[in-house]
Amino acid sequence: MSTPFTLVQLYEIQTPIEAEALLELGVDHIGSVILSAARWKDEAIRDTVRLTRAAGARSSLIPLFSTPAAVMGMLDFYRPDIVHFCDALSDADGPLEKCRELITLQRQVRENFPETAIMRSIPIAPPGQARRVPTLELAALFQPVSDYFLTDTLLTQRTSKTEPADQPVAGFIGITGRTCDWTMARRLVDTACIPVILAGGVSPDNVAEGLRQVGPAGVDSCTGTNACDGSGKPIRFKKDIGRVRRLVDAVRDFDARRRADDLPAGSVGRPDAATAPTRQKDKEEKRVDA
Repeated sequence: MSTPFTLVQLYEIQTPIEAEALLELGVDHIGSVILSAARWKDEAIRDTVRLTRAAGARSSLIPLFSTPAAVMGMLDFYRPDIVHFCDALSDADGPLEKCRELITLQRQVRENFPETAIMRSIPIAPPGQARRVPTLELAALFQPVSDYFLTDTLLTQRTSKTEPADQPVAGFIGITGRTCDWTMARRLVDTACIPVILAGGVSPDNVAEGLRQVGPAGVDSCTGTNACDGSGKPIRFKKDIGRVRRLVDAVRDFDARRRADDLPAGSVGRPDAATAPTRQKDKEEKRVDA
């Protein structure tokens, strides 16, 4: 599902000062990370959520935990526009048993916080390894309880024959800095009934080609727009404003070219990001009723 306007989402924005700078550049979704189920209250992040909403953009929170009580308490405290779950969902044997618990959690979020959209990261292997991950099977499981999908790279190279591949954050997918298999990402876009955001190694240098090949509703960047240390390693929770500007400019240039080349006059308009998932969900419910 693609649109003439591409959403730009950035993560690891933990302060209102940095959020304000990114909002001025035209970022649509400001994402923050809640690191601990024991200490999930952070006034700076709550101020970031409020500032984002006041600016007319959307806030998104990733909890690095899935205990229902902690998730519900977090959502009640922050009231984000989007809650984003990025748990690991599969191993070499296929979908994990805990997928059932995670689906139940998303149902509970919908019941208790119907105004909050749900984003679910769907794992995709690195290029050329797509068959190692049951991407479309997982998407089919989670689509009924999700408003967005986000592609992300699941590392599949094992350190031994018995141990799974190490991910940057154990038990979760993301922040690998590596692109996922864009052919599989395109298949997900073509089969999903909800918006798909392309993530996984997205940077100013490859974002236009990713949009061309995958055709997502949006793009997400974390490590690809982070500041780097002296050795070139991305610094967590710190953005490089110049790289963010380049990424946003590349996306808007792509959108402008697409509008000029493919769309009839009068058909272009920025989607209402707050209601697009709801409209899609309404269409799906009508289809089921029919």
